[in-house]
Amino acid sequence: MRLALRYDMRAPAFGAPAADLYAASIEQAAWADRLGFETVYLAEHHGADDGYSPAPMIQAAAMMGVSGQLRVHFSALLVPLHDPIRLAEDLAILDLVSGGRVEITAGLGYRPHEYRMFGVDKRRRVAVFEETLRILQLAWAGEPFEYRGETVVVRPRPVQQPRPPIYIGGSAPASALRAARFGDGYLPAMPGLWELYAAECERLGRPVGPLPPARPSPLFLHVSEDPERDWQTVAPHVLYTARSNAEWAKERGVGATPYPAATSVAELAAHPRFQVLTPDECVDYLLDFGPTDEVQLQPLMGGLPPEIGWASLQLFEHKVLPRLDDAGRRADASRDGH
Repeated sequence: MRLALRYDMRAPAFGAPAADLYAASIEQAAWADRLGFETVYLAEHHGADDGYSPAPMIQAAAMMGVSGQLRVHFSALLVPLHDPIRLAEDLAILDLVSGGRVEITAGLGYRPHEYRMFGVDKRRRVAVFEETLRILQLAWAGEPFEYRGETVVVRPRPVQQPRPPIYIGGSAPASALRAARFGDGYLPAMPGLWELYAAECERLGRPVGPLPPARPSPLFLHVSEDPERDWQTVAPHVLYTARSNAEWAKERGVGATPYPAATSVAELAAHPRFQVLTPDECVDYLLDFGPTDEVQLQPLMGGLPPEIGWASLQLFEHKVLPRLDDAGRRADASRDGH
């Protein structure tokens, strides 16, 4: 399996301060790079009371500065909210300073106030989205092109050629059709959309992108020597995130979210994608994941204090990873010495 970290940087008032969370995320990226994790996923939203990450490219630059192989995947980057030329420049430089470690899942966004914040007419978001993707591809070719009546050029070019990979995300059928036209791959948030994407690729005569994992990653995985005790510790943070994501999803209009509007610890604990496990239980759980599957850890979910997230990561490092390596179940264990 492949291993990854994920951060949205929510910092609710009852959780750890944002400064502590950001510092910990950088340190954890260095830790993950040393242990052979492949990817860190960074999300983007704006104007949230809890500080949900508004500037993931800045955070990514810091993470890339302390790592050597870890890829940073923006999931999702809210493309319509960015100036296309500036976005092309920023991502090109980030790809250069990281040695070619940038990946993008392009998202439309769905929160009405975000469009208002950036002066984007929500009714035109699809057109703005598609035009921005077109501009990115033109810009990263490094040749002059016409943009708003001017001949412009974006240089230097990214390391990755012809460009950093652009995936299309989404949770509605329209996103599958859009991915077939514009993306290097499709990362649906909900089941049942991949088949629609693949059929549209075939109709358009375009190659189908990489298959998504057969088994979805846990939304929250925490390793503990005493799960019953630690469920009570992590539950307020996990409940907060699940409820917040479910509430925000109501603004979509179409699509859904895998996060349930849970109301209790018992409800979360019974959900198969929220796991607080002993090291032995964690090994057994992860052995069911296949070679194309990915396991994402969210050690700071809902403002979880860094020391609690670190305690889980250290148990994962010392009591789970060695056994996964011995079983030959990791895609890349070359950096951790196991």
